[in-house]
Amino acid sequence: MKKSSFKTALTWASCAFLLYLAVHYWEPFAGLLAGILTAGAPLFIGILIAYIVNIVMAAYEKCFFKKAKKKWLLTLKRPLCMTLAYLSFAAVVALVIWAIIPQLVDCILTLFGLLPKTIDKVISFFGKHHLLSDEVLKALDSIDWQSRIGQVVEMVTTGVTDVVTVILQALRDLISGVITAFISFIFSIYLLFNKEKLKKQTDRLCKSFLSPSLHNKLSYIVYNVNVSFRRYLIGQCTEAVILGVLCGIGMLILRLPYVPMISTLIAFTALIPIAGAYIGAGIGALMILSDSASKAIIFLVFLIILQQLEGNLIYPRVVGSSLGLPGIWVLAAVTVGGGIAGVLGMFLGVPLVAAVYRMLRDTLNAKERAEAAAQAAEDAPSEST
Repeated sequence: MKKSSFKTALTWASCAFLLYLAVHYWEPFAGLLAGILTAGAPLFIGILIAYIVNIVMAAYEKCFFKKAKKKWLLTLKRPLCMTLAYLSFAAVVALVIWAIIPQLVDCILTLFGLLPKTIDKVISFFGKHHLLSDEVLKALDSIDWQSRIGQVVEMVTTGVTDVVTVILQALRDLISGVITAFISFIFSIYLLFNKEKLKKQTDRLCKSFLSPSLHNKLSYIVYNVNVSFRRYLIGQCTEAVILGVLCGIGMLILRLPYVPMISTLIAFTALIPIAGAYIGAGIGALMILSDSASKAIIFLVFLIILQQLEGNLIYPRVVGSSLGLPGIWVLAAVTVGGGIAGVLGMFLGVPLVAAVYRMLRDTLNAKERAEAAAQAAEDAPSEST
């Protein structure tokens, strides 16, 4: 047996043995994997933050330092553009919190204040049209809805468990979350400062332990996946801004309240593919309901129509064109990905399908060119004779 054949057989046998171990000892293997993911969560989150921030940072570097040649300017390029990128994301988050959270709380409090009167109106409507018996109406009228709602709110806010335990658990989760966020932030800064160096080290490592053909294939796959995810994030943000602007214009035309707040909310939730705007619609309708029930219904009808136009026309064209992926495949990727893994599947489905589509297209084009060249080579001697 040749050495290469023996090496290939040994590789496949090792893979099959590892797969057998993973299936046979799945519970301890899954526990070990969960422990690794939990322990490495700050690092994984830092990688995700660095990947997203790098898109904005690279854009700033091209915009402000495209023609910079002086050494002191090149020294300032990375820290300055990184700081601007982080500040940009912080400004977006602060804008969303400032525009949405305070008015959302006010709307919820207003709804709780109006709820008793609304219940009385519903009871009188049922009595007027004889939809309920007199005994049921008398029983409903005898209830002090204001006090009942107050009791429900108090029960929800205080809870039925030990308050001290809840507070301690919340503090522990808060401290853990702050530590994780801090470590992730520091790790993302390190990755962005040293991304070129880390890329060279990874490339050297792969060249040392992988065959040239396997290294080239992996590099090709990683390149296409990176390009697809990068373009997808840019297209998704562009589509969210378009939807938020269209929502704001439509609400102004229909003279609905809370235009800046709800349009910002719709743009933010639209980052979730296809279904995100419906989540924003529910929260927006709740806000408008505190002002007028009829306006809330008008808003829902308007946003359903807008979402249908966005989901079938705007989203496939904007995201699909940025990825080079036909609109039908964008919708298919969102549908299948959402069915397999929910919201995360919606996020990952489109760029993964786009990467596979790009690689299949390149492979087919290369194969067709090779066949055409071979056919031309075969036809050349016959023409010369």
